[in-house]
Amino acid sequence: MAKDRKIDVVILGLLSHEDLTGYDIKKRLDGAIGFFWKGSFGNIYPALTAMEKEGLVSKKKNSKTGGREKIPYHITKQGIKALQAWLQEEQTSNELRYETLLKLYFGGAADRSLAIRNIQIFEEDVKCNLTVLNMYKDNLEKVLDEEDHIFYYLTVTFGIDTYEAYLKWCAKAKKLLRDG
Repeated sequence: MAKDRKIDVVILGLLSHEDLTGYDIKKRLDGAIGFFWKGSFGNIYPALTAMEKEGLVSKKKNSKTGGREKIPYHITKQGIKALQAWLQEEQTSNELRYETLLKLYFGGAADRSLAIRNIQIFEEDVKCNLTVLNMYKDNLEKVLDEEDHIFYYLTVTFGIDTYEAYLKWCAKAKKLLRDG
């Protein structure tokens, strides 16, 4: 497994729950995981190919649905060991990359109204995401007796707390820009 290719562990983690096609993996990344990790077809399929060569995943029997061939992948015993080894690593990378903040950092090069608008756009996105996260939270609270759901719940509540803090910051930032 490539040391710097985190998409590998994302895929292994997803496959540890169920067999998935590359398309299904992308759908999971665009769903709940998308709140804290992104992925594209451009890195999913090369990762699957490399991990298959490394013996971390295997292809299951192909099936055709609607004329398209579906190739589900399955995590191998070696893949489970690699996932568990990564989970035990103490070093983690928690990058924060928000283009809104980058634009705000350089906001002095334009009128304040532009910075305020960028914050409003960010705020609208956060509100939409918060609505979805609260829906996930409500659904997960009904199934917390299942072990995996506790971990999903923890990531969702982290997101809710974080997004609520973002909304509080948005209000303060807009006020400062308007009043200052």
